[in-house]
Amino acid sequence: MGFMKATLIYGSGDVRVETVPDPKLHEPTDAVVRVLRSCVCGSDLWPYGAKPAQDHGDRIGHEFLGVVEEAGSEVSGLKAGDVVVAPFVWADNTCDFCREGLQTSCRHGGQWGVSGVDGGQGEAVRVPQADGTLVTLPVGEDSALLPSLLTLSDVFPTGHHCAVTAGVGPHTTVTVIGDGAVGLSAVLAAKRLGAERIVLMGRHTDRTDLGREFGATDVVSERGAEGVERVRDLTAGDGTHTVLECVGLVDAVETAFGVVRDGGTVSRVGAPQYAEVPMDFGVFMRNITLTGGVAPARAYIDELLPDILEGRVEPGRVFDRTVGLDQVPEGYRAMADRTALKVLIRP
Repeated sequence: MGFMKATLIYGSGDVRVETVPDPKLHEPTDAVVRVLRSCVCGSDLWPYGAKPAQDHGDRIGHEFLGVVEEAGSEVSGLKAGDVVVAPFVWADNTCDFCREGLQTSCRHGGQWGVSGVDGGQGEAVRVPQADGTLVTLPVGEDSALLPSLLTLSDVFPTGHHCAVTAGVGPHTTVTVIGDGAVGLSAVLAAKRLGAERIVLMGRHTDRTDLGREFGATDVVSERGAEGVERVRDLTAGDGTHTVLECVGLVDAVETAFGVVRDGGTVSRVGAPQYAEVPMDFGVFMRNITLTGGVAPARAYIDELLPDILEGRVEPGRVFDRTVGLDQVPEGYRAMADRTALKVLIRP
């Protein structure tokens, strides 16, 4: 048996890169993928900040692309040498939920890094339901497009899902709450869908500058009531038709209800760190719709891929730091300390 390096989390602030057994096929529907690029997700920072300490490490990471090394006997759509991207959940892509575009609820799917499945932050990954999960990319292993193609695993489809479920389209006004990688991806998605005006709420100038390049027409750095007042000032007192909440904190949801236009829609894709949504009678009387949820990335990859391949969008610009596998703990610290927007891992 061979060995490789992989990232494990032991508790809050305790991420380690250790030697683990090489992945191997367990089922005839599996494939083994050698990782070319992976990354740290903003949602990885929640366990990094709060996971209770334990004496064993859990595999972590759910965004990766790589090269197929081996495919099981029942895998028909892939072959060794294919460059592929993996959505942030694995799925058969054939069950009734998958056929409805809800691969996150696949009857035969699951999450990376749990129940004996590898995490994406390692040198290789065993991919269950490989035919349904992996999407072949028409590029080489050294393509300059790899960072942008990696965003198809999570962050770009998540921003797109936020915009789509909110109903963003031509003549729509949009507020995006959050200047993290998901928020910036939501700006890019809203611009791609033809939004008329995009207000980005964020206070990190380097990030909001990128947001402007992605399509934001206005930036609001204020928070809370002051931020709500500022957005309403920009919109003749009405607020915007749609609000894309990309943070996951209750304060962000409250701000979203404060800046949305009556009859408008709030879509939330920030992993919620709260148990209740503050939709009181006043929100009810304004006919506000709340939507969003976890993005079925696999449902969007085929639509978003051509724009990346043809250079119309460059979502990989959200990566502002690259580390090797041994430096992954440093990458986590940088993102937690807000000195990095999103960390790219090159094993």
